[in-house]
Amino acid sequence: MARKPSWDYRAGMAHVMDWDGEHIPNEMRSLPPGRYVVEPLDEAIALTPEEEEGLREAMASIKAGKGRDLDAVRERVLGALKR
Repeated sequence: MARKPSWDYRAGMAHVMDWDGEHIPNEMRSLPPGRYVVEPLDEAIALTPEEEEGLREAMASIKAGKGRDLDAVRERVLGALKR
């Protein structure tokens, strides 16, 4: 029998922090209890010009009131994943 995935999609969950290797950063203290993946980030990944333009267009669309409700988007994405 197939099991449902134990993961969930959450918007805005990425947190970038600097760590001295000893003390727990305040950014970690502010996160809710849960399970996290921590990965070193040597340098930020650069976006392509097309990706940057796409983000600009998306932000302009939201400012113009053409954004979509988070619950509606989540429902649409989860529906597409179930197919």
